[in-house]
Amino acid sequence: MRATVHIQNFECCGCERIITSSLSQITNISDVKVNSLEKTVTFNFHTNHDFENAKHVLSRIGYPIVGRESHLNI
Repeated sequence: MRATVHIQNFECCGCERIITSSLSQITNISDVKVNSLEKTVTFNFHTNHDFENAKHVLSRIGYPIVGRESHLNI
């Protein structure tokens, strides 16, 4: 399956590298693409658990999906 999520706190190309690197290390997450103009992340996943894991990692590294609480003050 493939998902696209809108993320918070995206500011620069450094953010893109961090997001791509972090998500690519997760088992069953692949083909990670970051769209800096739309502030979205698109990736392939196998199960709902994998998708939830990716959302958790995004939040943990400071890029929660839109609609979730952000702990950064950017």
